[in-house]
Amino acid sequence: MNDELAEREIASEQEFVDRVYLQLSESARAAQELADEGRDRGRLGHEGGLVERDAFAFQAARRIAQLDAAHEGLIFGRLDLDPDVDDKPRYVGRIGLRDAERDSLLIDWRAPAAAVFYQATAVEPRSVIRRRVLRSVGKSVIGVEDELLDAETLERTGADLPIVGEGALMAQLSRARDRTMHSIVATIQAEQDKAIRAPGKGVTAISGGPGVGKTVVALHRAAYLLYTERRRYESGGVLIVGPSGVFMRYIERVLPSLGETAVALRSLGEVVDGVRATWHNDSAVADVKGSSRMAEVLRRAARQQAPGSPREFKVFYRDDSLRLEPKRLGELRRQLMSQGRRNQQLRRVPQLLLDMLWRQVRGDRGRERGREVFDDEMLDNPAFLEFAAEWWPPLGARDVLGWLREADFLARVSEGILTYDEQQLLLKSWSGRGLSDADLAIEDIPLLDELRYAIGDVAEQAADERDADHSGIDIAELMTASDREFSSGRGWRPPTYRIDDDPFAHILIDEAQDLTPMQWRMVGRRGRTASWTIVGDPAQSSWPVAEEAEAARAEALKGKPVHSFHLSTNYRNSAEIYAFAAAYAERVGLDADLPTAVRSTGVEPQVIEHSVDLEKTTREAVGDIAAQVGGTVGIVVPVARRSEVNSWLASWTEFATDAPSAAASAADPTSVPSGEDRIVVLTGLDTKGLEFDGIIVVSPDEIERESATGRATLYVVLTRATQLLTTVS
Repeated sequence: MNDELAEREIASEQEFVDRVYLQLSESARAAQELADEGRDRGRLGHEGGLVERDAFAFQAARRIAQLDAAHEGLIFGRLDLDPDVDDKPRYVGRIGLRDAERDSLLIDWRAPAAAVFYQATAVEPRSVIRRRVLRSVGKSVIGVEDELLDAETLERTGADLPIVGEGALMAQLSRARDRTMHSIVATIQAEQDKAIRAPGKGVTAISGGPGVGKTVVALHRAAYLLYTERRRYESGGVLIVGPSGVFMRYIERVLPSLGETAVALRSLGEVVDGVRATWHNDSAVADVKGSSRMAEVLRRAARQQAPGSPREFKVFYRDDSLRLEPKRLGELRRQLMSQGRRNQQLRRVPQLLLDMLWRQVRGDRGRERGREVFDDEMLDNPAFLEFAAEWWPPLGARDVLGWLREADFLARVSEGILTYDEQQLLLKSWSGRGLSDADLAIEDIPLLDELRYAIGDVAEQAADERDADHSGIDIAELMTASDREFSSGRGWRPPTYRIDDDPFAHILIDEAQDLTPMQWRMVGRRGRTASWTIVGDPAQSSWPVAEEAEAARAEALKGKPVHSFHLSTNYRNSAEIYAFAAAYAERVGLDADLPTAVRSTGVEPQVIEHSVDLEKTTREAVGDIAAQVGGTVGIVVPVARRSEVNSWLASWTEFATDAPSAAASAADPTSVPSGEDRIVVLTGLDTKGLEFDGIIVVSPDEIERESATGRATLYVVLTRATQLLTTVS
């Protein structure tokens, strides 16, 4: 009877779903017609036509993208309300849709009318009798899960509302994990919904222990903000920052699945526009590079004379021998530095150098010709142009970062700030490496950003000014000599270095507890006028000096009101796995937020100690877990063992199809597994924000000893599994 009832209800819902997909196709066709009409208007050939074309094209493209993204799981919810409130069911989906008569077919999950879908409870049903979740594959309904919220009203009204299933949340929690995070739009819980729908202004801080859904709640919040204040957030941009490239690939499908694509997703190694770092320094080096003390070291470095630049300049002019002495040049350099950022002074430098030289002209022949002739002759003098370009060159952040790799230079700018041992750690980390993205560690990126702001942009020259000066001249040819061809504001100047990737309208920081002070400075520059969503759990922090990071965070968020939300229910781990992790946290003295796990499997974590053959034992553990779970498996290892264990995995032929990237990862520790890998090897830090059906922790004691925050890292690792956990020592 129950199976027959479920089949009947599924068939009934399928009829409605078919109707909605038919309307979706019609809406997509209408959006395409709108795009075509926009192109036709652009052919009118006048400015108004082009403006109309752009407006039509933008609106149409956005709607087409939204409709395309919504196909999978388009409809997921149904509300049956007290007939006195609404006698028709309300359907909730990823986007809103209306039929040909403009009547609502589907309510966007972010709309106020859909809020009750998430907020109604049996204690406070808010006129909802039955809440139903539809489970679909493609366009086919494969199941329904019901909750009866108001039995009294059901009995009073005599409504025909059968109850099917075990409840949507438990069905969702039991599914196998795959390679990407999924939206929870059908199963958002009341405490999560409050954080998602919080006002957009100020700072929304979402805290809670492992598995409470902080990340996915924050992503749904980003989608909600884009829905409620689209003009503000779409024009200003939304920046989502996560701990690693692996993590960003894991979450990248969530927002598109909710119909939103107007966001920038960047790992901490990608925050600076046009730069991408993928690997970490070891913890000792990371602690130095991440410290706020580095800001003063970099400020000093940006004010130094370029290594190897000329110290003086001599030239004969008519009857005079002119000289720019080191002392006078040093005074000029300090004067320029006190009046603005380095690159912003470029246009002034040639003129100030000419002023210093002109004051030395004493001979009659020179004076009679006058200042204008003097300037023209000097600006035609290759020796002067070369000196000016080399004495005050246009600089990029990588240039100055390169200066720090000289021991004497580093010692000079870090005197009184960094110890000798800390300087040696920095020099060793840079030794043998260049300045390309591949050579930069994730911890180098905030240093680059600090330098970008310390040296400033090269002021942009008006296009008409360039054209007037060089009409008929090959600009590409001039660019090869750009560092030499200064003029007193009349000629073509060096290429522009623009800091053009800030600010954003909203910034979302995940795993915020791990940001170093220098990383807080980096993201803070991009959010001076932004609203923020900050997600984190202090007990999972990998930064050893909490007070220093907190001060940097407070500075980044300065003056913004903070609205805090705490999530208390662990939806990821089984009760058995989380009890094991929580016991570890208490045993080692972590001040951990311990949420309540809602799901029990009856399977305890397995602890294998004193393994004689670590590879053999690990192989058996991986095989055992892979055979029992249908989803992903993570092998978590100490950093020093990453290549070794990847080599093991690559040689285990039974896992060849499950781990195609293992060999590449063994050869290059900075490479990231592809989206095809079911079984992956990760370090403790790599697991931040991720979850797997099964986890094998290799040498947990080594992970614990890797850094000052190794215990917190191991706690994180122990909370990544949804079904099975094994540790191998």
